[in-house]
Amino acid sequence: MTNKETSRPIEILLVEDNPGDARLTQEALKDAKVLNELHVVEDGVEALDFLRQQGKHTRAVRPDLILLDLNLPRKDGREVLAEIKSDVNLRRIPVVILTISKVDEDIIRTYDLHANCYITKPVDLDRFMEVIKAVEDFWLAIVKLPPRGE
Repeated sequence: MTNKETSRPIEILLVEDNPGDARLTQEALKDAKVLNELHVVEDGVEALDFLRQQGKHTRAVRPDLILLDLNLPRKDGREVLAEIKSDVNLRRIPVVILTISKVDEDIIRTYDLHANCYITKPVDLDRFMEVIKAVEDFWLAIVKLPPRGE
């Protein structure tokens, strides 16, 4: 389901506790070729509330794609990923790990938990923007995403 096949925007959930990285991601996606709506939550507990439409997120839309940091407060990204992929209602949502960690153990563990992709965040601003644009190009323009709610 790309934007070319539907008139609705692609819904993206960014789970990121660093306001600077969240802002950069938002800026990179603002000029995207594909119409998208970015929702940002700052920790793992809030991410699961958003996905399950609980608490202040009772009206949250189901995202088409999740960009997930690993090092989060309250509930880390590994735990969030495990819960998403073990939930029959959420497991088909693609999850892209977007983190500073280059540790092999993190890479292996997240793929074992069925992450769809693992990307190490570059520290260079221009390179970070390029990476987000590449994510957008691949996941929003090329990949056929599963229908919402299925």
